[in-house]
Amino acid sequence: MSDPVLGSTVMSEAIALRGVSKVFGVGDRAVTALQPLDLDIAAGSFVSLLGPSGCGKTTLLRMIGGLEAPTTGSITVGSDSVETALRKRLFGFVFQDATLLPWRTVEANASLLLDVTGQGPARERVSELLRLVGLAGFEHAYPDQLSGGMRQRVAIARALALEPRVLLMDEPFAALDSITRDRMGEELLRIWDRSRTVVFVTHSIPEAALLSDRVLVLSARPGRIIADVAIDLPHPRTGAVRLTPEFSEYVGMLRSYIEEASA
Repeated sequence: MSDPVLGSTVMSEAIALRGVSKVFGVGDRAVTALQPLDLDIAAGSFVSLLGPSGCGKTTLLRMIGGLEAPTTGSITVGSDSVETALRKRLFGFVFQDATLLPWRTVEANASLLLDVTGQGPARERVSELLRLVGLAGFEHAYPDQLSGGMRQRVAIARALALEPRVLLMDEPFAALDSITRDRMGEELLRIWDRSRTVVFVTHSIPEAALLSDRVLVLSARPGRIIADVAIDLPHPRTGAVRLTPEFSEYVGMLRSYIEEASA
């Protein structure tokens, strides 16, 4: 799929999980984080993982991205194993903490992965990414001169620099105030534009309803998928969507599933 802003071609990937489970520890100390599950995520979709603390959302995300090995089962990204997908640099990661290097400017932090992988600074591309995330004019600023939302924008630009086909996001806006969080969610939808597959971990029910094509609700540990909710709201989605009866119905539905998951 063509990226109209960056003028490049970005191909999203489907993700398939078969019999995937996760157990931490062995013997008497073994703790089952996730029960075996099968899951298909369509290419170009935005899927949120929602559930109570400790239900395995982050563990599932990390297994998809190859940061954690499943105890059983297999995961494929397109036609590739996770290990091959990692080597091909198909993943982009954004975490709750932006983890910017304080001695590097905004531009240098955004180009970090390009530097590490030997692709050079690619200044034109980095400049376009910073413009895309609303940081044009801040290229030479340092992290301590930025707000929390601006630091997360840099982290998103850095993740997009390698043109990932799958963007994995673990509560990237959790530390932000509610106004900034809402704004960042709308910005993320604008950037996404179905040019890559997104898997997004959140504790926020309204955030999941606003951003997602599909919300997977996980039970309390040991985690299992107890609800798979398609979100049929029109795009583009802005703050006005939150005022519609349809949005309120989705939030109420997801809240009831969360109450069930936490029981």
